[in-house]
Amino acid sequence: MNFKTTDNEYSGKNVLIIAEIGTSHSGDIVKARELVAAAAEAGADCVKTQIVYADEIIHPRTGLVPLPGGDIPLYDVFKKLERPFEFFAAVKEYAESRGLQFLATPFGPRSAVCLKKLSPVMVKIASPELNYTRLLRTVSGWDLPAILSSGVSTLADIETALSFFDRERVCLLHCVTAYPAPETDYNLTLIKTLSAIFGVSTGISDHSLNPCLVPLLSVSLGACAVEKHFCISRNDSGLDDPIALPAGAFAEMSAAIRRAENQTPQAIVEEAGNFTEKKEDIRIILGDGVKRLAASESQNYGRTNRSIHALRDIQAGEPLSSENCAVLRSEKILRAGMPPFMMEKITGCAAARFIPAGEGVRFEDFLPSSSPLSQKNTKKR
Repeated sequence: MNFKTTDNEYSGKNVLIIAEIGTSHSGDIVKARELVAAAAEAGADCVKTQIVYADEIIHPRTGLVPLPGGDIPLYDVFKKLERPFEFFAAVKEYAESRGLQFLATPFGPRSAVCLKKLSPVMVKIASPELNYTRLLRTVSGWDLPAILSSGVSTLADIETALSFFDRERVCLLHCVTAYPAPETDYNLTLIKTLSAIFGVSTGISDHSLNPCLVPLLSVSLGACAVEKHFCISRNDSGLDDPIALPAGAFAEMSAAIRRAENQTPQAIVEEAGNFTEKKEDIRIILGDGVKRLAASESQNYGRTNRSIHALRDIQAGEPLSSENCAVLRSEKILRAGMPPFMMEKITGCAAARFIPAGEGVRFEDFLPSSSPLSQKNTKKR
């Protein structure tokens, strides 16, 4: 699939509807097939899963992470969700047998290797990995169409991420990184703003609870793709199930989007008004199109995105390397570190002081490679 910015008479032609099943399968291939089948029946064009390996996402000392279902020991849950290549190959084969495109999110080098082995036709980068330069460099080298989510990011973050890709083959999804995200936080006119600024196709990754309001308004603004979390029941045990759309609600959304593809933007906005009792909210949801962190996600900036962390205790004077540092999500307990692009720059530098395992590595934590202490430690290796 090639994503290209077009000037259609009606702004919502051929919208790609993505059912994000994520990890809702809980590692069970039977449940995964059930989700895929339900998504196909509910009108999805594409199903997306996540290739999870705990050690390339968060540190074991991350602790409890607040998610829709409550405070979760996320590292332990991620470990239980780890599955081999054969699991994802089976999901992909079944999805394609049901006429769906298969999409998956890698989170680091190991999951990227797994995904590439699956021979995907496109790739998805989640919002927290939008600043993970090593991962972006890897997947952009596959020369595939790419979907990038832009939650909890700045214009500078987005520009840096897009610099790795052919922009004619990118769909940038506007997103609010909150679970659930209030509809009134979306500032959906950003769909047009981001397309104009970066010269890419744009869409929406919607974490709000209303099945149709944000998706329809997004289509009225020219969204080429709509992504929603999908579940069998919001009472199921998946990490995102409490904010996902059950099959019936997802089918309602799919039908509304297909109707919108044959309507004018104004008619789509009028239909969207049928999905809220507060008509004045439509104006607020559309917003002013100025890029800023939404109120519900602003406190997550620098924490859900990637930064450099100590894998183990690092002693003062010890050289920093890929053996004792990694690019991870900070989440809420651990302090955030330097941005991922600094990893290559600090490799070989000596720690200026003790850095506890799991904590972010900051500028004040290391000495430059030109310092006598750093050179001394480099010679010892």
